[in-house]
Amino acid sequence: MIKRSLSALALCLLALPAWAQSEPQALPESVLVVGQKPGPGLWKVSRGDHVLWVFGSYAPLPRKMQWRAQQVESILAQSQELITLPGWSAHVGLLRGLTLLPFAYGLTKNPDGATLKEVLPADVYARWLPLKAKYLGEDNGIERERPIFVADKLYRMGLEKSGLTMRDDVRDAVFQIAKKNKLAITSTQITLDIDSPGQAMKDFKKAQLDDTACLSLTMERLESDLDAMRLRANAWAKGDIGAIRALSFADRDGACDGAVFGSAVFKAQRDFKDIEARVRSNWMAAAEKALAANKSSFALLPLKDLLDPQGYLAALQAKGYQVESPE
Repeated sequence: MIKRSLSALALCLLALPAWAQSEPQALPESVLVVGQKPGPGLWKVSRGDHVLWVFGSYAPLPRKMQWRAQQVESILAQSQELITLPGWSAHVGLLRGLTLLPFAYGLTKNPDGATLKEVLPADVYARWLPLKAKYLGEDNGIERERPIFVADKLYRMGLEKSGLTMRDDVRDAVFQIAKKNKLAITSTQITLDIDSPGQAMKDFKKAQLDDTACLSLTMERLESDLDAMRLRANAWAKGDIGAIRALSFADRDGACDGAVFGSAVFKAQRDFKDIEARVRSNWMAAAEKALAANKSSFALLPLKDLLDPQGYLAALQAKGYQVESPE
């Protein structure tokens, strides 16, 4: 996940990768693959004899899986540059961040000390109670947290207890291999400024968020989609691109991100306009620069963006680059 400063972390949720609810007509595998697995093959973007190899990052993955990285190791050994995942970060500096600590207290709580029972519709709260008991146990403090923060904690604990994890060990391994081979590492994150972060945090504490849908969709995933998540994780781990293509990605985080970024607090932040387009433009610029400068480059993209017919690779293809899938 993208590392953010203290103030930004308090204001923003870390986006969680998600898949769509639509499923292929096949019985999901109930057992997660373990041991050494190759992961998906690499997409190849080229112009002339210059090549950009693109690896599809995905989570959640089996917790006990060990990634077999021979192909990636071989290509990184002959590459000159690694391009990181697209993203953004907000930075206010260490000293300024320390001054914001008092503002961060209570940020995850519902305004006016309200409880989940008071802020959620009765049917949603009734669904929440058995899931809380199953995945979180006797955590009474969570009853006063905002639904969006409850959803984040519930989702992570649900995955962990189902043999899945959001921890990105594969990405970390790619970085280690790149550093071992002394590749130039190009970050494609954009840095955003928060106007008056102390005031923004105070305003956020008072703000009403439309975040019931975030928790509701999270519960729906844990109630009915865990087997499908295992199937998807297995497809990635085994490098089964055909099975991966048969599955579609969803926007679970759309409801959660929308609750935050659609709030008045974030709409008032001047530097948070058109984040998605700016992040995409920054990654594309880095990819084209690497293709022009290097014989071989390596890049990371979320798997859902690789498979998006209107995603990053489609945009490169529209610019005249040759794009080949690993099939």
